[in-house]
Amino acid sequence: MVGVSFGAEKIRLCNGEWPPYFSQYLPHYGIGSRIVSEAFALEGVTVEYGFFPWKRALNNAQYGQWDGVVGYESNFERERNFFASNTVWAAPWVFFHLKNQPLFWGKLDDLASYRMGGTLAYMYTPEFLAAEKSGKLRVERVPSDEQNFKKLVIGRIDIFPQLLDVGYFQIRNLFDPDTAQTITHHPKPFGIHREHLLLSKVRKQSVRLLETFNRGLLRLKESGRYDQYFAELRNSTHQP
Repeated sequence: MVGVSFGAEKIRLCNGEWPPYFSQYLPHYGIGSRIVSEAFALEGVTVEYGFFPWKRALNNAQYGQWDGVVGYESNFERERNFFASNTVWAAPWVFFHLKNQPLFWGKLDDLASYRMGGTLAYMYTPEFLAAEKSGKLRVERVPSDEQNFKKLVIGRIDIFPQLLDVGYFQIRNLFDPDTAQTITHHPKPFGIHREHLLLSKVRKQSVRLLETFNRGLLRLKESGRYDQYFAELRNSTHQP
């Protein structure tokens, strides 16, 4: 499925399902899509989104079938094939737990006695993955975030790592209000996810369009709308 906004020049970006940041079913296709679209629009560029499974989205962009892809961090491997924008936003990785089971920790080693949920194929952070592989963390991985939150509610795990905004969005959509109120997060992040726009090195216009996007992103932040959108998201999903 494709979503289009209107302007002069056009860029075609691969997208996928990762609400509340990206989704063909949300207004503006999610807050992440909205930020990318509006940053480009401030510089006179239209964004056309194509929604795909994430692996296919990355491949489509890498080989130049589309101009680029949203929804990814930049790393050494991806920078072989993509130009990366300035950070679009940064989001904390946090541990969710039940309010009646307080969580106390200072370093990852302190979590050794907790039953922790995890989602298959998620790295979380390099430090987290290393601690899991070494056996310092007991992580029970299942196919979906939703399964983990359900396990948390019924007491089959003690804590679940998730990005702050994603976690509260999922909680609000999975549970009735009374059940949602039983879940909270520890304020100490165990890592930061930094989102980037990735444009294919195969496409000749990528460097110019990336510079265009970075200018528009700065203008969007200076306008106050960038912070407004995140405030609106958190007011609608986070618990008081």
